[in-house]
Amino acid sequence: MIPLPLPHHDGSALYVSDLEPSLGQTVSVWLRVGAEAGIERVFVRSTPDGEPRFSPAVVDRRVSGRGAGPSEVWWRAEVEVRNPDTRYRFLVHGPDGQRWLNALGLFGHDVPDVHDFRLLAWDPPPAWARDAVVYEIFPDRFARSAGASDRPVPDWAIPCDWDTPVIGRGPETPYQFYGGDLDGIVEQLDHISSLGVDTVYLTPIFPARSNHRYDAASFSQVDPLLGGDEALARLSAALHARGMRLLGDLTTNHCGESHSWFQAALADLTGPERELFFFAKLASEATGSVDGADYEAWCGVKSLPKLNWGSGELRRRFVEGPDSVTARWLRPPFDLDGWRVDVANMTGRLGADAYTVEAAQLVRGAVVRARPDGLVVAEHNYDATADLDRNGWHGTMNYAGFLRPVWNWLRADGLGMSDFLGVPGDLPRRSGVDVVATMRSFAALMSWRSWVHSWTFLGTHDSPRVQTIIGDAGRAAVALGLQMTLPGVPMVFAGDEIGLEGRNGEDGRRPMPWHRAGSWDRSRLGRYRDLIALRRRHEALSRGGLRWVHADAESITYLRETEDETLLVHARRAAGAPVVLRELVPAAENVYGGASIDVLPDGSVRLPAEGPVFQVWRVG
Repeated sequence: MIPLPLPHHDGSALYVSDLEPSLGQTVSVWLRVGAEAGIERVFVRSTPDGEPRFSPAVVDRRVSGRGAGPSEVWWRAEVEVRNPDTRYRFLVHGPDGQRWLNALGLFGHDVPDVHDFRLLAWDPPPAWARDAVVYEIFPDRFARSAGASDRPVPDWAIPCDWDTPVIGRGPETPYQFYGGDLDGIVEQLDHISSLGVDTVYLTPIFPARSNHRYDAASFSQVDPLLGGDEALARLSAALHARGMRLLGDLTTNHCGESHSWFQAALADLTGPERELFFFAKLASEATGSVDGADYEAWCGVKSLPKLNWGSGELRRRFVEGPDSVTARWLRPPFDLDGWRVDVANMTGRLGADAYTVEAAQLVRGAVVRARPDGLVVAEHNYDATADLDRNGWHGTMNYAGFLRPVWNWLRADGLGMSDFLGVPGDLPRRSGVDVVATMRSFAALMSWRSWVHSWTFLGTHDSPRVQTIIGDAGRAAVALGLQMTLPGVPMVFAGDEIGLEGRNGEDGRRPMPWHRAGSWDRSRLGRYRDLIALRRRHEALSRGGLRWVHADAESITYLRETEDETLLVHARRAAGAPVVLRELVPAAENVYGGASIDVLPDGSVRLPAEGPVFQVWRVG
């Protein structure tokens, strides 16, 4: 391990004795600090039942480094898990006086509790999820089986050949129909498994009147255009036979205007379906009568009426019992392993209604009752931290804390593309220092558990393609390296591994060109396979702690560590001044990238200065 002078703690097993504590349990936590820092006393501050409590830490061990004497001191303190969300931080006494260490960093001034470390006594996420690598499939565009040709094209669809260009923006965009189906996915499982991924996530599979199917017409059957219920059962069985898992996409915020619930609500103003939605009572100016025709919809799009989580009837249908919408697809013969939840950030939120956290808890409860090892991951494009660590979502899609900062650092020169998250102006370009600050800011607002179970990705079906954003092959390799070595669960959008492009989410949903294999970027495909394999070989990359070592405009350097292994990761977007580390143990084996580390006469080490480059060494 590498001794660094600054105090460090994170939520990994290296620093916390039990990552899944129960209420009433006492957990040991460790603070690690370089001996040269001269730390004299350490206390841990927790807030049981909202009242601060200080407990003294003791020196647990001293670790010798190079030369004479100890180079590292490990302090141990005890924290009682009195509340389901137990927060704590360290008070460090040293030559510079008192300092606080929380999840955001080291401070010489008083800090609020919001960035404190956390121990969660809620039931933990499923054990398999931490080590997963997820592959996202947009079913209409992935693969088309021979049986798809026998299905009649629906009246809403604009039938397209597999090579028909995708319309990225326009009224025809949601109606272009390519006819991909679930049996087509089964036929391509060799490609999927060859990447090293172990979990497939499908965007919606319920009947709808669009190619994206987020306007569900029913939650009780699989779209016949995809092969129906039987095809889902076949796909699930084929994946599980390979030791892989399958996740569905559940829309909890809205359904489609053609959904039977909504049609019933329109037809009968006194029926039980009426309370499932938000209807306005509009008085006619002429007669003063009430027609009740207007209703709330997702972002004002009337084809997507919003569901009312204040309704007991909605909750009964969605989450209560084994045949609820949430539960039935997790049982045989479908056996989904969990859900990605669409528009989780808006679910249950409307004006004075504030059911978002409650809805998350209800969905999670329904999943766990149906399948104890089921996973629930929330879509959230912005700051999801207020909705996590509340016994609801196991994690989030980490747009704000991973995707956006990576794009900001590695985006192509002269990109000329607006920020897809709605921020006015072009997608900004930022330094490595700002990127690390962004990642740390979001990570510090959630528990370690939620952070490492959140999905990291370089693009999705709702965003431009990473190839279009970054362009340069070297920088794209750096982005992939960050995805596979930083905390979180990597998720790959099908087609990124062969270099598909797209300037927005719709344009990025181009069909997978199975019949044009000569167009694939084979070197990129090889990098995906190699870096996913690297992640699988080294437990430190999925379960290790994280220490940021260095950041400047052009480079980012960090450590991933377990008790048995320390990996040094060095990412560069461009050539620049070399990074010199005094504390690094010279013995280093390169495990990715092929570069060696230069040992200088004073014993410090110099990392490669060329770029773009991504390197990983096993050190110590």
